[in-house]
Amino acid sequence: DVQLQASGGGLVQAGGSLRLSCKASGFASDAYSIGWFRQAPGKERKGVSCISTVDGATYHDASVRGRFTISRDNAKNTVYLQMIKLKPEDTAVYYCAADRDGTLPGFISDRYEYWGQGTLVTAPA
Repeated sequence: DVQLQASGGGLVQAGGSLRLSCKASGFASDAYSIGWFRQAPGKERKGVSCISTVDGATYHDASVRGRFTISRDNAKNTVYLQMIKLKPEDTAVYYCAADRDGTLPGFISDRYEYWGQGTLVTAPA
């Protein structure tokens, strides 16, 4: 059974840090590219960061560039999203997703085959 388990969300003051984890089960996460998306209340889901499994390339949306870092630990079958200097506008449910193509996937939702259940990040002003 293929699953992605997102965790690590919580309540943190603006300016604080959190690290989200996306653990894969039922498949080897190093065979898939991984993307992080978020959906704020009343807004559409939007891509945040992604990482290729082919060459380790990463891409971050301009809104988080310089503050968020995506990385992977293949031994733990886990991809991380390190978030620093959190802002109130980062408040959202964060989802991870897997794309078996392996190249840098970008943020086209239809490209991703598997999705995690989401973890809530709240960073009030």
